Amino acid sequence: MLKFAASIALSTTILLSAAPAYAGGREIPNDLRRCQSGKGPAVKVEIQGLKEATGKVRVQSYRGTKDEWLKSGAWLNRIEVPVTAKSMTFCLPFSQAGEYAIAVRHDLNGNGKTDLTSDGGGMSNNPSISIFNLGKPSYKKTKFALGNEVKTISISMKYM
Repeated sequence: MLKFAASIALSTTILLSAAPAYAGGREIPNDLRRCQSGKGPAVKVEIQGLKEATGKVRVQSYRGTKDEWLKSGAWLNRIEVPVTAKSMTFCLPFSQAGEYAIAVRHDLNGNGKTDLTSDGGGMSNNPSISIFNLGKPSYKKTKFALGNEVKTISISMKYM
């Protein structure tokens, strides 16, 4: 159990460490109309297992490459909103088809700080997290291919 808790803590630290936008990243509203049929490329992200309907949730997209996955400031789009339910749905549009990855952070108390014992995180493809990969699964485990369609993915949150 201690090993699992340590791995979740490390994963949450990495998810929470994403820096503010660089020139390419932008904050966008959660507009589910952008994920209607024929509106792609876009990803409809269904988040399950939010611990409580409190705080804020942040959903960030990255290119599915070794050089950009979870790198500080390398995210493409970010949606950050108050948590309203234990399951929530988001739409992340993309400018073109390609390989991408998604990271989710739940700031449980909404204080904007990293609280390793309470905040949670999740990633596309729901990779296993261990102390051996320091909470940062390889981009190979989180990336997915996106064509010109609207793709739906499910992310399960993890907490200590």
